[in-house]
Amino acid sequence: MRDDQGGGAEDLVRRLHAAMNAHDLGAFVACFAEDYDSAQPVHPERAFRGSAQVRANWSAIFADVPDFRAELVAADVAGDTAWTEWRWPGTRADGGRMDVAGVMVLRVRDDRIASARLYLEPVDDAGEAGGATLVEDITER
Repeated sequence: MRDDQGGGAEDLVRRLHAAMNAHDLGAFVACFAEDYDSAQPVHPERAFRGSAQVRANWSAIFADVPDFRAELVAADVAGDTAWTEWRWPGTRADGGRMDVAGVMVLRVRDDRIASARLYLEPVDDAGEAGGATLVEDITER
């Protein structure tokens, strides 16, 4: 991970990653500004503001996915922006599989995540046919 500003955002990403894998809700929420702004451009109805909602969302995730783990696939930092790629596998309490992958673009202010754009989606099971293309996905809608 490259950090053009000397470690602040890079350290924050490492703390976030460690808190996820430790299921440490307090340490996780401490990574977010109180007025945190969450956007999911592909799912705009999921947008919210505030670290209280971060706490509610992740409390539910840690409770429902007891073996949740976070893999930080890649990260890079430029200025106040951290580009991060994640893979989040686990097993839900009901036995169902959870596997999410994607990118979060984090804007950092005062060593906390001030805002993020999340591009995360459930990973499709690999089917026998496979080979679908982005063009097919787009034109089928």
